[in-house]
Amino acid sequence: MPTQPVLVVGANGKTGSRVVARLQAKDVAVRRGSRDANIPFDWEVPETWAPALSGVSKAYVTYFPDLAFPGAVEKLEAFTKVARATGLEQIVLLSGRGEHFASLGEEVVRNSGLGFTIVRAAWFAQNFSEGYLRDPILGGVLPMPGGDIAEPIIDIDDIADVVVAALTEDGHLGERYEVTGPRLMGFADMAEVLSATLGRHIQHVPISFEEFHANVAASGDDFVADVFTKIARETLDGRNAYVTDGVERALGRKPRDFAEFALAAASQGVWATAA
Repeated sequence: MPTQPVLVVGANGKTGSRVVARLQAKDVAVRRGSRDANIPFDWEVPETWAPALSGVSKAYVTYFPDLAFPGAVEKLEAFTKVARATGLEQIVLLSGRGEHFASLGEEVVRNSGLGFTIVRAAWFAQNFSEGYLRDPILGGVLPMPGGDIAEPIIDIDDIADVVVAALTEDGHLGERYEVTGPRLMGFADMAEVLSATLGRHIQHVPISFEEFHANVAASGDDFVADVFTKIARETLDGRNAYVTDGVERALGRKPRDFAEFALAAASQGVWATAA
Protein backbone atom coordinates (compact mmCIF):
# COMPACT_ATOMS: atom_id res chain seq x y z
CA MET A 1 0.00 0.00 0.00
CA PRO A 2 1.37 3.45 -0.86
CA THR A 3 2.40 5.52 2.14
CA GLN A 4 2.31 8.80 0.22
CA PRO A 5 -0.72 10.31 -1.51
CA VAL A 6 -1.84 8.94 -4.86
CA LEU A 7 -2.64 11.54 -7.52
CA VAL A 8 -5.78 10.77 -9.50
CA VAL A 9 -5.81 12.89 -12.65
CA GLY A 10 -9.39 13.21 -13.82
CA ALA A 11 -10.77 12.64 -10.32
CA ASN A 12 -14.23 13.83 -11.36
CA GLY A 13 -14.46 11.55 -14.41
CA LYS A 14 -16.13 8.19 -14.91
CA THR A 15 -13.12 6.08 -13.98
CA GLY A 16 -11.35 8.64 -11.79
CA SER A 17 -14.25 9.10 -9.39
CA ARG A 18 -14.47 5.34 -8.90
CA VAL A 19 -10.73 5.03 -8.34
CA VAL A 20 -10.86 7.82 -5.74
CA ALA A 21 -13.70 6.08 -3.86
CA ARG A 22 -11.92 2.72 -3.86
CA LEU A 23 -8.60 4.16 -2.70
CA GLN A 24 -10.29 6.07 0.10
CA ALA A 25 -12.09 2.88 1.16
CA LYS A 26 -8.63 1.33 1.55
CA ASP A 27 -7.51 4.33 3.64
CA VAL A 28 -5.08 5.45 0.92
CA ALA A 29 -4.50 9.21 0.86
CA VAL A 30 -5.75 10.68 -2.42
CA ARG A 31 -4.84 13.90 -4.13
CA ARG A 32 -7.61 14.83 -6.52
CA GLY A 33 -6.28 15.95 -9.89
CA SER A 34 -8.86 18.41 -11.16
CA ARG A 35 -9.20 22.11 -11.80
CA ASP A 36 -11.35 22.63 -8.71
CA ALA A 37 -9.10 20.71 -6.28
CA ASN A 38 -7.29 22.33 -3.35
CA ILE A 39 -4.09 21.80 -5.32
CA PRO A 40 -5.47 22.24 -8.84
CA PHE A 41 -4.40 20.21 -11.84
CA ASP A 42 -5.10 21.39 -15.37
CA TRP A 43 -3.72 19.79 -18.53
CA GLU A 44 -3.87 23.22 -20.19
CA VAL A 45 -1.79 24.87 -17.44
CA PRO A 46 1.55 23.03 -17.13
CA GLU A 47 2.46 25.18 -14.14
CA THR A 48 -0.08 23.20 -12.11
CA TRP A 49 1.54 19.83 -12.75
CA ALA A 50 4.56 19.98 -10.42
CA PRO A 51 2.58 21.21 -7.36
CA ALA A 52 0.01 18.46 -7.93
CA LEU A 53 2.78 15.86 -8.18
CA SER A 54 4.81 17.12 -5.23
CA GLY A 55 4.99 14.52 -2.46
CA VAL A 56 3.06 11.98 -4.52
CA SER A 57 4.33 8.41 -4.99
CA LYS A 58 1.94 7.12 -7.64
CA ALA A 59 -0.52 8.55 -10.13
CA TYR A 60 -3.51 7.37 -12.12
CA VAL A 61 -3.62 9.36 -15.35
CA THR A 62 -6.46 9.89 -17.77
CA TYR A 63 -6.67 12.50 -20.51
CA PHE A 64 -10.07 14.06 -21.21
CA PRO A 65 -11.68 13.69 -23.63
CA ASP A 66 -9.19 11.18 -25.06
CA LEU A 67 -5.57 10.68 -26.00
CA ALA A 68 -6.70 11.29 -29.60
CA PHE A 69 -7.38 14.93 -28.67
CA PRO A 70 -4.96 17.22 -30.53
CA GLY A 71 -1.84 17.82 -28.44
CA ALA A 72 -2.68 15.14 -25.86
CA VAL A 73 0.32 12.91 -26.52
CA GLU A 74 2.69 15.87 -26.39
CA LYS A 75 1.20 17.02 -23.08
CA LEU A 76 1.49 13.50 -21.69
CA GLU A 77 5.17 13.38 -22.61
CA ALA A 78 5.79 16.74 -20.93
CA PHE A 79 3.86 15.54 -17.87
CA THR A 80 6.03 12.41 -17.52
CA LYS A 81 9.16 14.56 -17.52
CA VAL A 82 7.76 16.68 -14.71
CA ALA A 83 6.64 13.53 -12.88
CA ARG A 84 10.11 12.03 -13.08
CA ALA A 85 11.68 15.26 -11.82
CA THR A 86 9.34 15.34 -8.81
CA GLY A 87 10.13 11.72 -7.89
CA LEU A 88 6.98 9.89 -9.00
CA GLU A 89 7.48 6.14 -8.70
CA GLN A 90 4.63 4.76 -10.79
CA ILE A 91 2.15 5.95 -13.39
CA VAL A 92 -0.98 3.99 -14.24
CA LEU A 93 -2.25 5.14 -17.64
CA LEU A 94 -5.74 4.64 -19.03
CA SER A 95 -5.50 3.92 -22.76
CA GLY A 96 -7.88 2.84 -25.52
CA ARG A 97 -7.95 -0.30 -27.67
CA GLY A 98 -7.09 0.03 -31.33
CA GLU A 99 -6.44 3.78 -31.19
CA HIS A 100 -3.32 5.10 -32.93
CA PHE A 101 -2.79 8.05 -30.59
CA ALA A 102 -3.48 5.91 -27.53
CA SER A 103 -0.66 3.60 -28.66
CA LEU A 104 1.62 6.62 -28.99
CA GLY A 105 0.67 7.65 -25.45
CA GLU A 106 1.52 4.17 -24.20
CA GLU A 107 4.96 4.41 -25.79
CA VAL A 108 5.53 7.76 -24.07
CA VAL A 109 4.85 6.13 -20.72
CA ARG A 110 6.95 3.05 -21.51
CA ASN A 111 9.91 5.25 -22.41
CA SER A 112 9.47 7.73 -19.56
CA GLY A 113 11.83 6.10 -17.09
CA LEU A 114 8.94 5.80 -14.62
CA GLY A 115 7.49 2.62 -13.24
CA PHE A 116 4.31 2.06 -15.19
CA THR A 117 1.16 0.02 -15.66
CA ILE A 118 -1.02 0.48 -18.73
CA VAL A 119 -4.76 -0.25 -18.70
CA ARG A 120 -6.00 -0.46 -22.29
CA ALA A 121 -9.79 -0.45 -22.20
CA ALA A 122 -12.64 -1.43 -24.49
CA TRP A 123 -15.73 0.79 -24.95
CA PHE A 124 -17.36 1.71 -21.64
CA ALA A 125 -20.69 0.18 -20.64
CA GLN A 126 -21.34 3.34 -18.61
CA ASN A 127 -21.69 5.34 -21.84
CA PHE A 128 -25.23 3.93 -21.76
CA SER A 129 -25.96 5.11 -18.22
CA GLU A 130 -23.77 8.17 -17.62
CA GLY A 131 -22.71 9.31 -21.06
CA TYR A 132 -24.09 10.55 -24.35
CA LEU A 133 -26.22 7.41 -24.91
CA ARG A 134 -28.32 7.75 -21.75
CA ASP A 135 -30.82 10.21 -23.21
CA PRO A 136 -31.45 8.15 -26.39
CA ILE A 137 -32.05 5.07 -24.25
CA LEU A 138 -34.54 7.05 -22.19
CA GLY A 139 -36.26 7.65 -25.54
CA GLY A 140 -36.22 3.94 -26.41
CA VAL A 141 -33.41 3.88 -28.97
CA LEU A 142 -29.74 2.94 -29.13
CA PRO A 143 -28.24 4.83 -32.08
CA MET A 144 -24.71 3.70 -32.96
CA PRO A 145 -22.55 3.48 -36.08
CA GLY A 146 -20.47 0.45 -36.97
CA GLY A 147 -23.22 -1.78 -38.36
CA ASP A 148 -22.97 -5.34 -37.04
CA ILE A 149 -19.50 -4.89 -35.55
CA ALA A 150 -19.15 -6.69 -32.22
CA GLU A 151 -17.49 -5.07 -29.20
CA PRO A 152 -16.46 -6.68 -25.86
CA ILE A 153 -17.86 -3.74 -23.88
CA ILE A 154 -16.51 -3.35 -20.35
CA ASP A 155 -17.98 -2.22 -17.05
CA ILE A 156 -16.01 0.76 -15.74
CA ASP A 157 -16.15 -0.74 -12.25
CA ASP A 158 -13.82 -3.45 -13.55
CA ILE A 159 -11.45 -0.82 -14.91
CA ALA A 160 -11.41 0.92 -11.53
CA ASP A 161 -10.70 -2.36 -9.75
CA VAL A 162 -7.75 -3.06 -12.07
CA VAL A 163 -6.37 0.45 -11.59
CA VAL A 164 -6.62 0.26 -7.80
CA ALA A 165 -4.95 -3.15 -7.79
CA ALA A 166 -2.10 -1.72 -9.87
CA LEU A 167 -1.73 1.21 -7.45
CA THR A 168 -1.92 -0.73 -4.19
CA GLU A 169 -0.57 -4.24 -4.84
CA ASP A 170 2.74 -5.74 -5.90
CA GLY A 171 3.19 -7.50 -9.22
CA HIS A 172 1.69 -4.98 -11.65
CA LEU A 173 4.71 -2.91 -12.68
CA GLY A 174 5.49 -3.12 -16.39
CA GLU A 175 2.17 -4.79 -17.18
CA ARG A 176 -0.22 -3.81 -19.93
CA TYR A 177 -3.71 -4.99 -19.08
CA GLU A 178 -5.99 -4.99 -22.09
CA VAL A 179 -9.37 -5.11 -20.40
CA THR A 180 -12.64 -6.17 -22.01
CA GLY A 181 -15.95 -7.64 -21.02
CA PRO A 182 -16.38 -11.44 -21.08
CA ARG A 183 -18.14 -11.67 -24.48
CA LEU A 184 -18.52 -10.04 -27.85
CA MET A 185 -21.79 -8.16 -28.37
CA GLY A 186 -23.25 -6.23 -31.25
CA PHE A 187 -25.14 -3.06 -30.43
CA ALA A 188 -28.36 -4.90 -31.29
CA ASP A 189 -27.43 -7.48 -28.62
CA MET A 190 -26.90 -4.69 -26.11
CA ALA A 191 -30.30 -3.23 -26.98
CA GLU A 192 -31.87 -6.64 -26.32
CA VAL A 193 -30.24 -6.85 -22.89
CA LEU A 194 -31.41 -3.33 -22.03
CA SER A 195 -34.93 -4.18 -23.23
CA ALA A 196 -35.08 -7.26 -21.02
CA THR A 197 -33.66 -5.37 -18.04
CA LEU A 198 -35.92 -2.33 -18.35
CA GLY A 199 -39.05 -4.20 -19.39
CA ARG A 200 -39.60 -1.99 -22.42
CA HIS A 201 -38.33 -2.09 -25.96
CA ILE A 202 -35.00 -0.44 -26.72
CA GLN A 203 -34.38 -0.43 -30.46
CA HIS A 204 -30.93 -0.47 -31.97
CA VAL A 205 -30.82 2.15 -34.72
CA PRO A 206 -27.83 1.85 -37.08
CA ILE A 207 -26.63 5.34 -37.96
CA SER A 208 -23.88 6.88 -40.02
CA PHE A 209 -20.74 8.37 -38.51
CA GLU A 210 -22.02 11.78 -39.59
CA GLU A 211 -25.19 11.24 -37.58
CA PHE A 212 -23.10 10.02 -34.65
CA HIS A 213 -21.10 13.24 -34.82
CA ALA A 214 -24.28 15.31 -34.75
CA ASN A 215 -25.60 13.39 -31.73
CA VAL A 216 -22.40 13.84 -29.72
CA ALA A 217 -22.17 17.52 -30.71
CA ALA A 218 -25.72 18.06 -29.47
CA SER A 219 -24.70 16.90 -25.99
CA GLY A 220 -21.30 18.60 -25.93
CA ASP A 221 -19.49 20.61 -28.57
CA ASP A 222 -18.20 20.13 -32.10
CA PHE A 223 -14.56 19.77 -31.10
CA VAL A 224 -15.29 16.89 -28.69
CA ALA A 225 -17.62 15.37 -31.29
CA ASP A 226 -14.79 15.51 -33.83
CA VAL A 227 -12.53 13.48 -31.52
CA PHE A 228 -15.14 10.88 -30.56
CA THR A 229 -16.24 10.43 -34.17
CA LYS A 230 -12.64 9.95 -35.26
CA ILE A 231 -12.22 7.27 -32.60
CA ALA A 232 -15.48 5.58 -33.62
CA ARG A 233 -14.42 5.52 -37.28
CA GLU A 234 -11.05 4.10 -36.29
CA THR A 235 -12.16 1.42 -33.85
CA LEU A 236 -15.61 0.28 -34.99
CA ASP A 237 -14.21 -1.60 -37.97
CA GLY A 238 -13.77 -5.04 -36.45
CA ARG A 239 -10.23 -4.57 -35.13
CA ASN A 240 -11.40 -4.91 -31.52
CA ALA A 241 -13.80 -7.80 -32.06
CA TYR A 242 -12.11 -10.16 -29.61
CA VAL A 243 -12.07 -10.61 -25.84
CA THR A 244 -8.97 -10.48 -23.69
CA ASP A 245 -7.94 -11.75 -20.25
CA GLY A 246 -6.69 -8.44 -18.81
CA VAL A 247 -9.23 -8.29 -15.97
CA GLU A 248 -8.60 -11.91 -15.02
CA ARG A 249 -4.80 -11.46 -15.08
CA ALA A 250 -4.99 -8.35 -12.92
CA LEU A 251 -7.71 -9.42 -10.49
CA GLY A 252 -7.95 -13.21 -10.64
CA ARG A 253 -11.62 -13.12 -11.61
CA LYS A 254 -13.77 -12.82 -14.69
CA PRO A 255 -14.99 -9.39 -15.84
CA ARG A 256 -18.60 -8.41 -15.27
CA ASP A 257 -21.07 -9.14 -18.02
CA PHE A 258 -23.04 -6.36 -19.72
CA ALA A 259 -26.23 -7.87 -18.28
CA GLU A 260 -24.79 -7.42 -14.76
CA PHE A 261 -23.98 -3.81 -15.55
CA ALA A 262 -27.50 -3.20 -16.87
CA LEU A 263 -29.16 -4.68 -13.78
CA ALA A 264 -26.96 -2.65 -11.44
CA ALA A 265 -27.55 0.59 -13.35
CA ALA A 266 -31.29 0.01 -13.50
CA SER A 267 -31.40 -0.67 -9.75
CA GLN A 268 -29.74 2.72 -9.22
CA GLY A 269 -32.55 4.36 -11.20
CA VAL A 270 -30.40 5.84 -13.97
CA TRP A 271 -33.08 5.13 -16.58
CA ALA A 272 -36.06 5.73 -14.27
CA THR A 273 -37.11 9.03 -15.88
CA ALA A 274 -38.16 7.60 -19.24
CA ALA A 275 -41.14 9.34 -20.81
